[in-house]
Amino acid sequence: MFRAAVRLSVSGVRSVTRTQPGCQALLASRCYSHGKQETDEEFDARWVTYFNKQDIDAWELRKGMNTLVGYDLVPEPKILEAALRACRRLDDLASAIRILEAVKHKAGPNKEIYPYLIQELQPILNELGISTPEELGIDKL
Repeated sequence: MFRAAVRLSVSGVRSVTRTQPGCQALLASRCYSHGKQETDEEFDARWVTYFNKQDIDAWELRKGMNTLVGYDLVPEPKILEAALRACRRLDDLASAIRILEAVKHKAGPNKEIYPYLIQELQPILNELGISTPEELGIDKL
């Protein structure tokens, strides 16, 4: 019984495939998001607000930085300032130094970005008592 059903379905499929043209081109189309595009200012404000949360914990800080580093960009100084202040609220010097190391890594071969960021962040680094990886000598390890 099962063999007869399979034989009929296979012959039926063969007859259907033979009646269709041999070569059909499929049209590919992409469906892009129709949502609102976030501007640079909105992006920066979203991340500053995230790091300025008074009840942020160490896990949320690391999660936020991992997400931020995953983007194809180097964070603006105001975002980094908020993240460094969150590190200070958590009394987490190691995370603050890791943030600076991650920014240096994100700057990559472009040698102008990291010194610019350090220049912009220097007053905040001094205020919070955070040393750069270069000042600590760990950039040479």
